[in-house]
Amino acid sequence: MLYLMRSISNGVLLVFVAVAAAAAGAAVEGTAGGVKWTAPASWKLQAARQMRVATYDIPAAPGAEPGECGVFYFGEGQGGGVEENFERWAKQFEGAAPPKKAERTVHGLRAHTIDVSGTYLASGGPMMHSQGKKQPGFRLLGAIVEAPQGLVFFKCTGPTATIGKAQAEFDALLASLAKAPAARL
Repeated sequence: MLYLMRSISNGVLLVFVAVAAAAAGAAVEGTAGGVKWTAPASWKLQAARQMRVATYDIPAAPGAEPGECGVFYFGEGQGGGVEENFERWAKQFEGAAPPKKAERTVHGLRAHTIDVSGTYLASGGPMMHSQGKKQPGFRLLGAIVEAPQGLVFFKCTGPTATIGKAQAEFDALLASLAKAPAARL
């Protein structure tokens, strides 16, 4: 019973620290699928949303709208494969050049990246298929990480200027990826 109370207290403290850090503008760590990352301090954590591990507001570039970065984890063997998701994400853009794709290894974790720009067909609804709302001049920076417990998806979208301004921060988030310590019971 004492262990349970201590675990609950530690959990409440962890949530308090995360909320305080977010309020103070400090970087906030996230975890899913056996990996952890550090979101940039300028990215603000949104309230919980269905199907997402986290959603971050990306500050607007001068004269542009803000963007957002959604983080998704569906469980081991769930959510589709890397190429399947990249193909679907690219199809959410009209008039786009072929997407730029790359791979990197960060702290022993393989991360697949995609960069695509054009007219974004805002996604939503079942399986995040486009709903026909066209947003010209948009860009997507995405990464799919091969985590110990399944794929973790990072999908940042917004005006080209905003996402371009956030490129270095997105790269820093990916560079922060590491295997998360195993949960203690």
